[in-house]
Amino acid sequence: MRVLKIAVAAILALALVAVMVAPIGPMPGIFIGGSSTSAPEKWGDTSNLDEIMLKVPGALPRVVIIWVVEHGGELHVVGSKTSGWVERIGSGSPVEMRIGESTYSLKASPVTEGWQQVLEAYVGKYEADYPDIVAGFPSIDEAADLVAVFRLDRS
Repeated sequence: MRVLKIAVAAILALALVAVMVAPIGPMPGIFIGGSSTSAPEKWGDTSNLDEIMLKVPGALPRVVIIWVVEHGGELHVVGSKTSGWVERIGSGSPVEMRIGESTYSLKASPVTEGWQQVLEAYVGKYEADYPDIVAGFPSIDEAADLVAVFRLDRS
């Protein structure tokens, strides 16, 4: 009986550790997993790809699950300027992106010109499936002060 209690406690402790380090929904984690893969020349059709994992550097890296949109042949992510992962990227940073079982080493570069079209593509991609969430996004006029748009460049 004592061995069973220890085994159950160990399993629960391992499960708790896994929950604490893996990104789950809006909660960031620190491990991205996947197999290191070279970024393709072209990403192809991403219209059916809703979420990716994005790992940003730091003393403890942060892995978030976020939406992604292709615009002009490049992948982009959008976040609140006050978000921890956005602040870590700042004016540009190496990142890792996981799609399925593939993990790509990329660089997140801020989009300072033409970001409005990227944001419109982002909203257009997600509003049909997530109308309540997208309805809470700021308008293009408001977004300049609230939203950061990053292009995910091949390293």
